[in-house]
Amino acid sequence: MAPWHTRASTTVYENAWIRVREDAVTRPDGRPGVYGVVEVRQPAVFVVPVTPEGEVVLVEVERYTTGLRSLEVPAGGSDGQDALTAGRRELLEETGLVSDNWQELGAVYSLNGVSDAPGHVLLARDVRPAPDAGTVAADGQAEEGIVQVQRRTWPEVVELLRTGALTDGESVAALMHAAVALGRLT
Repeated sequence: MAPWHTRASTTVYENAWIRVREDAVTRPDGRPGVYGVVEVRQPAVFVVPVTPEGEVVLVEVERYTTGLRSLEVPAGGSDGQDALTAGRRELLEETGLVSDNWQELGAVYSLNGVSDAPGHVLLARDVRPAPDAGTVAADGQAEEGIVQVQRRTWPEVVELLRTGALTDGESVAALMHAAVALGRLT
């Protein structure tokens, strides 16, 4: 089977965060086709914060795109920063927490059937409140639509997955990466 081949590409929309293009392609079976692709301009970061007690910190977010509340790991665009710098910023902005113990766990691609949206998964151990957490977190939470920050035990996280209360794909992937790194899947 031959790989996909792009014959032509047209940008149909773009802004500071994304570009949407329509490609005229030759499919792996040799037939012509059209493929729509959403390109994210900067990679995202997904942070799994873990307290000294072993609890996972999650944020509940009002998501404009779905019109639903979503329970997620703290995350956001890297804004041109390296993954660790962006992860530290997102953790502080969304939760008011900081960590001195970081580990990069791997990469994820969001909706890779229709988008080119890379992300980095980071583990932040021994998270604690930042000295000036109140103001920074309040501003970041308001901007992002965060309605609540929650601490959950690993068994509670598994139950949230089992019952369908945790549905964000990137968060599920990030939590899986963290569970492997922390030896929670034995």
